[in-house]
Amino acid sequence: LHSNGCGPGFAEENTSSEEQAMIKITGKSYLASPSLPDFCGCSPGWSSAFYGAECFDSEVHSYLKNLGKQKSSESQNIDAKKVELEQLLMMETKNYRKTIKFYQKLLQKERRSKGPETKSMLPKLRGQLQEMKSKVQFLELVKKYQMMYAEQWGVESCVLPTVIHTGGADTMDTAHVAESSLLLYYNTEKHQCNNQNGVRVLQAGTPLGLMAYLYSRNAFLEGYVQQFLYTFRYFCTQEEFLQFLLDRISSTLSSASLDPSTSLTKICNRSFYILQAWIEDCYSVDFATNTDLLGTLKEFISSKVASLNGYGERLLSLLEDASARRSGSADLCSGVGRCEEESEEGRKTLHSLCKKLSEDVSRKNFYWKLSKGTGPIAQYQREWLQAGSAVLPKPCCSSFTGESSVSSARADEVGPVLLMECSAQQLCWQLTLLQQEVFNKCHPVHFLNSRALGVKDKCVAVPKTVSAETVSLKVCNLFLSKCIQDQYLLQLLKNADSISTWVAAEIVTCHTTKRQVSLLSKFLLIAKCCYEQRNFATAMQILAGLENLIVRQLPAWKILPAKVAEIMEELKAVEVFLKSDSLCLMEGDRFKTLPTIPSAHVLAMHVQQLETGGFTMTNGAHKWAKLRNIAKVVSQVHAFQENPYTYAPDFKLQSYLRQRITRFKDADISALAADNCANFHQIPAEKHSRKIQDTLRKMKATFQ
Repeated sequence: LHSNGCGPGFAEENTSSEEQAMIKITGKSYLASPSLPDFCGCSPGWSSAFYGAECFDSEVHSYLKNLGKQKSSESQNIDAKKVELEQLLMMETKNYRKTIKFYQKLLQKERRSKGPETKSMLPKLRGQLQEMKSKVQFLELVKKYQMMYAEQWGVESCVLPTVIHTGGADTMDTAHVAESSLLLYYNTEKHQCNNQNGVRVLQAGTPLGLMAYLYSRNAFLEGYVQQFLYTFRYFCTQEEFLQFLLDRISSTLSSASLDPSTSLTKICNRSFYILQAWIEDCYSVDFATNTDLLGTLKEFISSKVASLNGYGERLLSLLEDASARRSGSADLCSGVGRCEEESEEGRKTLHSLCKKLSEDVSRKNFYWKLSKGTGPIAQYQREWLQAGSAVLPKPCCSSFTGESSVSSARADEVGPVLLMECSAQQLCWQLTLLQQEVFNKCHPVHFLNSRALGVKDKCVAVPKTVSAETVSLKVCNLFLSKCIQDQYLLQLLKNADSISTWVAAEIVTCHTTKRQVSLLSKFLLIAKCCYEQRNFATAMQILAGLENLIVRQLPAWKILPAKVAEIMEELKAVEVFLKSDSLCLMEGDRFKTLPTIPSAHVLAMHVQQLETGGFTMTNGAHKWAKLRNIAKVVSQVHAFQENPYTYAPDFKLQSYLRQRITRFKDADISALAADNCANFHQIPAEKHSRKIQDTLRKMKATFQ
């Protein structure tokens, strides 16, 4: 085992405060449980898995180090840091809200008067909004860095063998394992780690070694913990990982009391933080779907931890909250187990306020799309659009219930008439909200090992005749055989297939070619609006419906307006763009400010490509570099879920769309098309009669 070369990290700043937290219980000393804000700030989050060690740069570390100091000679104080950071964040957020309101008023004034003074102030104010937003985001990052108190209990690499051999009842065979073969590193010349160069980066490790590395110093800050939580199922089961943590807790709980600087104390407390992070981020995919695993954890906490350590009560409360959130589906977008309700509520309030902006400067964000007849966009226009979209969120979409509400009649009786009456933008908004509802329930882990679920690289990934329960897990299963896998991805893909089938069915059931042209145009405009709003899921679903073999052969395509027909080529270009790179939607900063819904099938294919090839080296060690790349790609699921769409819902229109999609989800497009004469090329009667007469003349001539 080699040292990773990282210098003093987050731990040294807060040791003294933890030493003061020692209390006496029945003649023995135990560490007091952390306060609720400390406890709930453990989860590293998606950014940790995506950015790794670069998530928190030296500027964040230096800023936090200077917080809480009234004078340069004074020592650091955690409570002072918290108070000052909260005050700064609240003040900057309040100023940002006021500036947005002022921008809105100024924008309305400029539209009415069009005065030169007002017009010159708008660009300056937009620049101020950019600066203020960046400062708020920086303070939120500092707050997240401050909340990662788990690094106080990290151990040096030389102590990892103690972690491995602490707890004699491991479920995995640890006999005759050479310590030097548990973890492998490679050298890198330039890699920031507390301003030091020449560090060793983890390359591979055995399952036991990779689990032990969770206790290494800076494993949280460098993103290893979050990456491990996403990918550990490739080399160990949930039961094995839980048993590993419980063994360390049970072996060190009674003796981790006399001195907070001892290895046993660090191992004990670090185990609690790792367990907490696991519950916060992966409750829905590991504990909610495995009652035996959940029961084992609850029984251990109740019988061995709750009476001795305050962590037990906190963990039980965390499990109850996670279960309640999953049952109620109240806040799936922000992630299961997140306890920072005040900050989340603040973001929602700010996001709702930003909806009131009426200028849409961020609708068209894709300059790679085809632009036939319009020419390239000027460079200054691109810069203005990109700068504006980074500052300003989507405009408020006022409710159009009165304009497009569905009557009490059944959707079957209304038919496709309502699709023609509603605008493409209205339908785009409501389809996006419906798609967001489904997308917010998925987890990054759902996109792993999709080959075992039968997901393949073709338009229809899930056969309609095969239910999720009957899918065999014996085919290309990359997880361990006893590892329980949640199959929500199949529901996500089946929902996508249902929308594609609905699009095709609505078109082929139109009884006139004129109406087919209108409906084709409407769906193309909806898809265009969707991808411009970064709802790539619905855009690709509509494209799949339009590319149905029966639909592509309809005569209506020949009389479709040229400008509308070009949208089909744009959609194909979007599809090529999405398939070109697994992280194409994470480029730049637009994904941080603009809501995004990726195509589930395209993302699953990218993950399958990363899964291709062996996961182990010749010595049996698992390739951590490969697992780290997979974790980085799937982490974008949580990144997109943090920034939801804020369109005003029209529940009646959504109900109509749901009913139409449900009606046609299992439809046979060929059978529907066969009952409609508008789906066939018609030959004029006179021309048809003339052809018969010419044929008869030729036949008659051959017999003469």
